[in-house]
Amino acid sequence: MSIDQGRKGLRFAVIGAGMAGILAAIRLRQAGEDFTVFEKAGRLGGTWRENRYPGLTCDVPAHAYTYSFEPYAEWDAYYAKGGEIQTYFEKTAEKYGIMPHVRFDSEVVSTVWDEGAGVWRLGLITGEEVEAEVVIAASGVLHHPKLPDIEGLDSFEGQAFHSARWQDDALVDGARVGVVGNGSTGVQIVTALSKRASKLVHFQRSPQWIMPVPYFQYSEEEKEAFRRDPALIEDIRNNKEYWDSIFRFTHAITDTHGPEIAAIEQICLDNLENSIRDPELREKLRPNYRAACKRLIYSWSYYDAVQSPNVEVERNRIARVEAKGVRMEDGRLHELDTLVLATGFHADRFIRPTTVLGRGGVSLDDIWSVRPTAYYAVTIPGFPNFFMLNGPTGPVGNFSLIDIAEKQWAYVDQLIDLLRSGEARTIEPSADAHADYEERRIAAARTTIFGSGCNSWYLDATGVPASWPWSYEAFADAMAAPVLTDYRVEAAAELVER
Repeated sequence: MSIDQGRKGLRFAVIGAGMAGILAAIRLRQAGEDFTVFEKAGRLGGTWRENRYPGLTCDVPAHAYTYSFEPYAEWDAYYAKGGEIQTYFEKTAEKYGIMPHVRFDSEVVSTVWDEGAGVWRLGLITGEEVEAEVVIAASGVLHHPKLPDIEGLDSFEGQAFHSARWQDDALVDGARVGVVGNGSTGVQIVTALSKRASKLVHFQRSPQWIMPVPYFQYSEEEKEAFRRDPALIEDIRNNKEYWDSIFRFTHAITDTHGPEIAAIEQICLDNLENSIRDPELREKLRPNYRAACKRLIYSWSYYDAVQSPNVEVERNRIARVEAKGVRMEDGRLHELDTLVLATGFHADRFIRPTTVLGRGGVSLDDIWSVRPTAYYAVTIPGFPNFFMLNGPTGPVGNFSLIDIAEKQWAYVDQLIDLLRSGEARTIEPSADAHADYEERRIAAARTTIFGSGCNSWYLDATGVPASWPWSYEAFADAMAAPVLTDYRVEAAAELVER
């Protein structure tokens, strides 16, 4: 058997049909590859399928939250609603012909490396087993709902549910509603329901800094102009003010005493001081940590919503949930009809609970026993031909993860080229290269704004910020070309000799 014959028929398994999985599928189809996308649900869309709560909006400008190769003229406003984004992904998947390659209701429950055959064996929830030489893990980050540890949740007589499991028949109009949690989701739900509920209580363990942003709708004339001249969309995507804000944000994260973070903090402080009229409420909403330590909340209307007469911001601690509502530690009872738990996700799960076993049967759970980690957020030593998009230690923040995934795919594709060409049978980072990366990353992460003294979902179990700790430019440079000397490459010729 020749080397070329040994690599003929390379098969790819993409896990997840959200934003990153769709991207991988499009690029694989364009390259003429043999691939299947395995999706656990009955519809694609990832987080935009899972989340359907009132007020759901992406906090990245709509025209920036698209694939670079697929502009979209139909956005209704500067910031897009979740349903619109779901439609965009479905239209894009149809346009690029990937739907026949997607297997729905096909959750991958295990993926095991077979050293002798040089393949990954994927076990599906259906009981089937499939093989692939290459696995692309595009399973996303925020898809395992995290429920709060509050006594008595099961005793509530009304409807109580996580925001990612929104109940369409939930009693909200003219009702008494409580919202627990004040990340982006909680803020968006409160803003939307403030106009619908008769009483709305926003339970906050700690207030958030709110970054004011512009909001406006696109007219039909503007949409038509976008349809006729896509260059107008590119002008928005490449807007200097937008990119300056991204660079300002990433520099602010890494230089906690620099002018960029000072500017962000001043904008957020001015927003609080100038927007909230009541001094008592203003103090309730004043955080005791630095801006951007938690993920910044972008909103153009939350401060207006919480000043509505039917809205109450509750800063005291919850003692328990009772049949009729939420009892506070000071003894007060908030009687409620509906309780929404906007309490986030287990951000450390990634591909798990899928069982992933690499060389020698080593378990990904064991490798990640301290913290989820991947070399430059993409590859893991001991797991050959296994690539992650938006994996652990990747950039997170108030910018487009589509842009991040596209840069990661360009990096991954260069590694896959070694497999395509027959130069390599397998490729994975060396343990030394990964250890060096993690040592540098952890040291840098501790000095970022995320490590400045607040609790957030950015922190791993040891309190270390789990994200990329350097600038956007540094990430773009790292993704431009893999450092192949940091990789363990098994030559395809070694397969021939066996």
